[in-house]
Amino acid sequence: MFAIASSTVTSWAMYCFLPFFFAFLFFIIWDLSKQSNAGRAGTFWMFLALGAGFIGFILKVLIEMAFKRWFI
Repeated sequence: MFAIASSTVTSWAMYCFLPFFFAFLFFIIWDLSKQSNAGRAGTFWMFLALGAGFIGFILKVLIEMAFKRWFI
């Protein structure tokens, strides 16, 4: 029977599929700003507010990697 460990699936999802998901979500934000005629300032604020979660998630992963490398 073919079986894959859950850690392998998680690793694939984190490093292969998650960037595609983020790119798609940024496309959705861009499309929302164009459909609502938000202008430059509105587009900036939409990306800032909605993109902050993506940036926070990426920073969390980088900080975890740094702690594992230098402190543990």
